[in-house]
Amino acid sequence: MKKLLFLSALFIFACSSDDSEDNPLPAYTVEGKWLWSPDPEDRTSANTMFEFVDGNVYTSYASTGADFNALDATDRIPGFDTYTFDGNTLIWDEISRTVSFECDGGIMLNENSYKLWRLSSDCN
Repeated sequence: MKKLLFLSALFIFACSSDDSEDNPLPAYTVEGKWLWSPDPEDRTSANTMFEFVDGNVYTSYASTGADFNALDATDRIPGFDTYTFDGNTLIWDEISRTVSFECDGGIMLNENSYKLWRLSSDCN
């Protein structure tokens, strides 16, 4: 009986695999429009939009509660920052930041509690 239990346990461990290789985390991008809010828990207080486009970051400001979908390139403040992104490291204006994503890529979290909401997401 002991041999049967031992063989059963050995069989279970031998057949198990590392699911992380079989099911990698989804790859998200920073490309697109992101909202910043002075209240890190409330997207409805957003007053700043960052637009990541082809290695450049453009900034637009609006009143709290504004329709950020209505903003376009003519609403950007003059100038831009640059960025690169490699999957979990965002280098924005030469400052390296480790980022992670929540809500199917709709929320980007910076290692220093900086939080951005993707404009097109329904994440709160």
